[in-house]
Amino acid sequence: MNKVILMGNLTRDPEVRYSGGENSMAIARFSLAVSRRFNRNSDTDTDFFNCTAFGKQAEFVERYFHKGMRMLLSGRVQNDNYTNRNGEKVYSVQIIADDIEFAESKNSSANNAGGFQAGGFQDGGRPEPSQAVGDGFMNIPDGIDEELPFN
Repeated sequence: MNKVILMGNLTRDPEVRYSGGENSMAIARFSLAVSRRFNRNSDTDTDFFNCTAFGKQAEFVERYFHKGMRMLLSGRVQNDNYTNRNGEKVYSVQIIADDIEFAESKNSSANNAGGFQAGGFQDGGRPEPSQAVGDGFMNIPDGIDEELPFN
C-alpha cells in the first residue's frame, strides 16, 4: 500500500499549468512544510515535500490556496529519479495528491500573509472577506458546487 497523509503550510503560491491539447488538464505544483513533532531535544524539525495535483484538485488548489495556508493532503509517494547532464543518478520523491482539504479556519488564514476569508469573489479569483459568519469556518459562495472537487 502506498498512502501518505500530510498536514503543513504552503511554502509558496502554487504553480498551475495546463497540459496542451484539446482536453487540457490543470497541473498544480506546490511545496508543503510539515513539522515533525519530536526529536531528541523535544524541538520540532521541518520537512519540505514537493507535491503535485491534477485536474479538479489542481483547480481547487489554484483557486483557494496561497503561500502560508495550512493544507491537509492525502495521496501517494512517487519516485522522481532521473540522470542529470553529468550522467549522475539523482534520486528524489514527490507526493501525488489524491485529496486536498483546508486545515485551518478562515480567521487563521486571514492572519497569514495575503490571507483571505470567503464570502464572495474579488479580483484575482480569491474569496473576499465575510463579516457575517463568526464560527471560524470558510463559507463557500452559492452556485459553485459543481466547481468544487468534493461534495
